[in-house]
Amino acid sequence: MLYSYKHGFSGFAARLTDSQAKEIEAFPGVVQVIPNQVHKFHTTRSWDFMGLNDHSTTNLLTKSNMGEGIIIGVIDSGVWPESESFNDRGMNPIPPHWKGICQEGQLFNSSNCNKKLIGARWFVKGILDQSQTPINISNGEDILSARDSSGHGTHTASIAAGNFVVNANYEGLAAGLARGGAPRAHLAVYKVCWSFGHGGCTDADLLKAFDKAIQDGVDILSVSIGISIPLFSYADQRNSIAIGSFHATAKGITVACSAGNDGPTAMTVENTAPWIITVAATTIDRAFPTAITLGNNLTLWGQSVDTRMHNHGFAGITFSDRIALNDSDDSALGCKRGSLNATLAAGQIILCFSQSSTQNIFSAAISVAEAGGVGLIFAQYRSDGLESCHYIPCIKVDYEVGTQILSYIRKARSPIAKLGIPKTIIGKWVSPKVADFSGRGPSSISPAVLKPDIAAPGVDIIAAYIPFGAEKSSGFALLSGTSMSCPHIAGITALIKSVHKNWSPAAIRSALVTTASQKGTDGSNIAEEGSTRKVADPFDMGGGLVNPNRAIDPGLIYDIETNDYVKFLCGTGFRSKSVSGLTQTKANCTKNRLNELNLNLPSITIPYLKRKVTVSRKVTNVGPVESMYKAVVEAPQGVKMKVEPQILRFNKTTQIVPFKVTFFTTGKVYGDYRFGRLIWRDPKHTVMIPISMRAIFV
Repeated sequence: MLYSYKHGFSGFAARLTDSQAKEIEAFPGVVQVIPNQVHKFHTTRSWDFMGLNDHSTTNLLTKSNMGEGIIIGVIDSGVWPESESFNDRGMNPIPPHWKGICQEGQLFNSSNCNKKLIGARWFVKGILDQSQTPINISNGEDILSARDSSGHGTHTASIAAGNFVVNANYEGLAAGLARGGAPRAHLAVYKVCWSFGHGGCTDADLLKAFDKAIQDGVDILSVSIGISIPLFSYADQRNSIAIGSFHATAKGITVACSAGNDGPTAMTVENTAPWIITVAATTIDRAFPTAITLGNNLTLWGQSVDTRMHNHGFAGITFSDRIALNDSDDSALGCKRGSLNATLAAGQIILCFSQSSTQNIFSAAISVAEAGGVGLIFAQYRSDGLESCHYIPCIKVDYEVGTQILSYIRKARSPIAKLGIPKTIIGKWVSPKVADFSGRGPSSISPAVLKPDIAAPGVDIIAAYIPFGAEKSSGFALLSGTSMSCPHIAGITALIKSVHKNWSPAAIRSALVTTASQKGTDGSNIAEEGSTRKVADPFDMGGGLVNPNRAIDPGLIYDIETNDYVKFLCGTGFRSKSVSGLTQTKANCTKNRLNELNLNLPSITIPYLKRKVTVSRKVTNVGPVESMYKAVVEAPQGVKMKVEPQILRFNKTTQIVPFKVTFFTTGKVYGDYRFGRLIWRDPKHTVMIPISMRAIFV
């Protein structure tokens, strides 16, 4: 026996033979027996970028008293408790609804917790059973406690609720005041992700973390972990995040999850359960431009975060293909390890061209350094996120700049170049853009549920990190991924929850989605960094970029009760037994089912529109008691929309009003998805929901 689960649902994790598993599965009352699976990570300026400046007296940060009294649980790889981001200066006492513990372990004791980091637990039985090998703690493979050995959990926790840290920076870059989204909220960490062996986060450990977080009394959960495509159904026990988050949501705990990092391909979004807030990643308006000066006095620009190991002078520069160890293949083009001639590379800056998305600047830098090179210029398809090369200075450029440098190398008799020092520049780049890696919709498991829900900053985010290197670093790192955008939403949710303590998880999600922004800093539509760099649509960013200051006062909300999710599951074809197993309710899918299109989401997605479809929604007034809203329709191309009624009136006795939207196709051929919006407006509020639909003809 590994674990028993009590607080979210009834079950246990145990080591069984195949015959034992089959025998137990046949027992009355047993819903499902499934194998333990392994999940993966989805790996400063961002808060000001979203309008949450701590000097303002009118924004959500100050109205919420910075999330005071709210507990954010982070299910991840643990925490580095000595990080300055987890100091408890200015923190109020631990909230009385907290029932958790500060679990001791290797290099971690109860004194590592304080009024900021109020709880810590670690769950290792699932990964130990999966790997069948013990952790070698003597070589630093991992740490048998809640202490973080990878840095991922420390980073995400500090994004959500890190305290104020002055002069935070990464190697001198992105310097300033660092803090989390809710700097006065409390943190509880649940370590489920491990580095030893093949690493990862198992279902058994994840489910136990959810179970304990519910018992401990967290208000919000941030989960930057995912399961790879193909996705399991919501009622399948192998989808532990969907199951754990359902029970958390049923207890009033808002769960934010990362959308995954397999974009920009369609249908790569993960964590798609309708009760989860699924978060996409965007850029912000900060960049790290780095000059490349050629021997002909031409200066070109790339980006870098490497500020050390520069010789500050000119050096020879050559193209990697010219110094290939083997002329019969093209591995030297992307500077794969072992592909470069060390005699010819020694003392040179090497220009490499990435040939696929799997090649990265870090591995190329190792290859160049091993061959004796002194610098790297890495040309690649435009992608988001920077990483330090550590060994030699390296600069990332796009193919256009790379080709210009290559042209100079081919023309010059003795080509030389000088690599500059990166600078931090804010406000000069059009932003945000949806990150190229951010998982895209539509959902492959439930295409009628829009995913992702919302977008938040997730590119080059500076936050707390574990010490590394001989000099133990600055305690901060720049990381990119939907892992970073997810805790942004968790932090904002804490601020909203601090003001609206009785709002349900669905109400908070609705407020985020319906008030989100679709415009960039220059007033143009937000774009996406994909193969086409098109205008971003709901499958890229859900409702849009989160707008915290508007989300606090959305006017109307689309609320959902737990029983609505039960009916939704029945309506999508699940049997009563499966739904009962997931929800721990006595579901009757014969009598109580809901058309999946009519789940009261703050979006409408119709994957198969056959001539005419009518969809139902209802909105709850959370603004002035006496209110009137008018419908504004932006129909998808080739579709006509009719909203009934077109005016919603609210008063003391009527605070919830239903409405219907009917869609008619006007085209004659099969089409791809088209997008539109339905907006409810009063003199103060604009309540927008995205619409996505695909017409078919039979």
